[in-house]
Amino acid sequence: MTASAVRYESPSGEIRIGRLDDGTITDAGPDGPRGFVPDAAGWAMIDAASGPQHAAGDVKMLAPVVPTKVLCIGLNYRDHAEESQLDIPPSPVVFSKWPSCLIGTGQPVVLPPEESRPDYEAELAIVFAETFSRATVETARATVGAYCAFQDVSGRQYQLETPLRQFVVGKSFDTFGPMGPLVRADGVDLNGLDVRGTVSGEVMQDSNTRNFIFNIEQLIAYVSMATTIEAGDVLITGTPGGVGDGKDPKRYLVAGDVLEVEIAGAPVLRNPVVAG
Repeated sequence: MTASAVRYESPSGEIRIGRLDDGTITDAGPDGPRGFVPDAAGWAMIDAASGPQHAAGDVKMLAPVVPTKVLCIGLNYRDHAEESQLDIPPSPVVFSKWPSCLIGTGQPVVLPPEESRPDYEAELAIVFAETFSRATVETARATVGAYCAFQDVSGRQYQLETPLRQFVVGKSFDTFGPMGPLVRADGVDLNGLDVRGTVSGEVMQDSNTRNFIFNIEQLIAYVSMATTIEAGDVLITGTPGGVGDGKDPKRYLVAGDVLEVEIAGAPVLRNPVVAG
């Protein structure tokens, strides 16, 4: 697997950027206001990393970026729309997660006592390398600087049982946005990546982004039509079928579970689940 970019808290408590190779982090420099931005300068810093080394398990891993926004797509796999008993959408379904919910790999997902239906969603996330608006399908792909595994933890009670279905509340509880190390997107077919989600060792979701309803380029063109995208912003692209709320019987998260998301070419995202 190729080297990836991480953001971590050093043993001295300083937030740093590093290169992750086979479980070892090589320090690349200080954290910036947006964390690691996956533009040419950011990747050059990763390539040149030569600072102190740490075992990944000895430091606190943080979300690799500090975005101005986390854009989310709902119902972007046909099987997930079907298990949700919803029609195939004629255009992308967009919502958001507050950036404050983001955590890194290895950090615990904390289940709030107010939420009775906590669920998992394995997803591909992309991170933008530049600031732009109104991309076209033809220009959209060039704006992507990195991709990673993402776990869109979802409080179905607050998402679906509240007036007008308050997605942002149900999706944005603290720790409900685990995000894995970033890998380069150059030369990668983002519309052809395997996506797998497991809960406590059991495979719950197993698909490929070729099953998207709207591909990466269409999603970027759509979300940037109305909103300026900043370098370092995140787009999570939807989850395949197999979520806990769609199973019979339902399979919601409980303390003691371990969540894993595997995206082809990216490090595995792994997070324990604890009670809040």
